[in-house]
Amino acid sequence: MFSLKNVLYFQTGLGVLANMFLVCFYIYVILGHRPKPTDLISCQLTFIHIMMFLTGGDIWLTDLFMSLNIENDFKCKATFYISRVMRGLSICITCLLSVFQAVTISPSTSLLARFKQTLTKSMKYSFLFIWSFNLSFSSNRFVYVGAYTNVSENNHMKVTKYCSLLPMNNIIRGLILTVTTSRDVFLVGVMLITSTYMMIILFRHQRQCKHLHSISQLRVSPERRATQTILLLVIFFVVMYWVDYIISSISVLFWMYDPVMLTVQKFVMNAYPTITPLVQISFDNRIIIILKNLQSKHHHVFF
Repeated sequence: MFSLKNVLYFQTGLGVLANMFLVCFYIYVILGHRPKPTDLISCQLTFIHIMMFLTGGDIWLTDLFMSLNIENDFKCKATFYISRVMRGLSICITCLLSVFQAVTISPSTSLLARFKQTLTKSMKYSFLFIWSFNLSFSSNRFVYVGAYTNVSENNHMKVTKYCSLLPMNNIIRGLILTVTTSRDVFLVGVMLITSTYMMIILFRHQRQCKHLHSISQLRVSPERRATQTILLLVIFFVVMYWVDYIISSISVLFWMYDPVMLTVQKFVMNAYPTITPLVQISFDNRIIIILKNLQSKHHHVFF
């Protein structure tokens, strides 16, 4: 257990640093350059990942509440509520990123091409709906989460050192699980459909380039590179999300949380927010160009 927690702490530190760097990059691009529609989505997704790290364990936000002498009950409710909201936003924004990229690279003859001109306007309404839905949907955490006490140990399911899930009616529990599952299945289905669509477009483009035997066309375009990045992130997200979902569902159905299982689940939950910025940094040429320019400027000033 001690080694697992050390790995979890290292993963959290790496994820926070990588996402902070990426947030600074997107703010720089949005304020100083012409951002792509996907940049606005990626910036918001990066912020959500930072909040997931802050509320995903007993380290960050809980320590802040403790230093402010806030009661454990409110601390648990606020931490779990923010954590659930950010988890829901993560899958919604990832799905939105996949859809917008599919529209961006769609050929002019396709049905999706007609939406290219309204991407920016549609994005604003999409953000408003996604945030409103998740903020309201996760409000049940204020009712069914509380501070852990030994007196009610048999009725409460302890999930952290200080917090536990309060007992709920089986009908309400089943309703919450059904709505959550329906939302997740729908969004993952949309991601899989758009990912398949993008893979087909990339395959056709690659086949055309080979047919034309043009060296210039064989180069990887920024759009194609961005599409490959999003495809990789979506596939990784789907795998990690469903592993986390299976663990959560089993724990809630049997009303039991094993400490080792909880640590493993936190590691799985943090895997996607940790890998995402590293992949985006590695595949985004703009970051590499900016870093090279900064290096050359510092080298010129120094010498």
